[in-house]
Amino acid sequence: MKDALTIHRTLLEQETLHEIVRLPLAIAHADELPRALGLPADRCLVTRVYACNDVYRGQRFLAGVIVAAGVRPPTEVVRHAVGARLIRPARADLVNKVTAYAAGLVCPLLLPQGMPLLVDQRVIDGLPSDEVVYTATGEASTALGIRALDLYALSGAKPVELFGPGRLPDRSGAGSASF
Repeated sequence: MKDALTIHRTLLEQETLHEIVRLPLAIAHADELPRALGLPADRCLVTRVYACNDVYRGQRFLAGVIVAAGVRPPTEVVRHAVGARLIRPARADLVNKVTAYAAGLVCPLLLPQGMPLLVDQRVIDGLPSDEVVYTATGEASTALGIRALDLYALSGAKPVELFGPGRLPDRSGAGSASF
């Protein structure tokens, strides 16, 4: 499994400024980062993973979406953005196997090459590019602190307008069914 040390070594090799933060309490899901770090949710990013079926060939694949902690993107918008016919939140065992991160604690870095990754445009627009954001490391006791611009560049995530005008993000637990 990938962990904070794997991420740390990779970022050192790329000479990227970052910090691995020891959390004061263990978390079970990246949505708990704001509480653990005492930060606003928009500075704590979560990578949601979805199981998808391809539009043309019906092949299965995983896709990720980077959003602020507590936010659930509309699956229909994600489905369209990744070109899927069907989409659902991925099962934990599938996330663990394919990403090599603990489900719920997926870091947006070091994901498999063929896995599409999106980022909520509001996250990009909402913070200065030199602002430090925090994300999971695959471990319950650590978080990654990294400049937002570096995270977006290194992740290769495609910015997508997930929430149109007048559409509020879903901060409930709805939409957490398994595939």
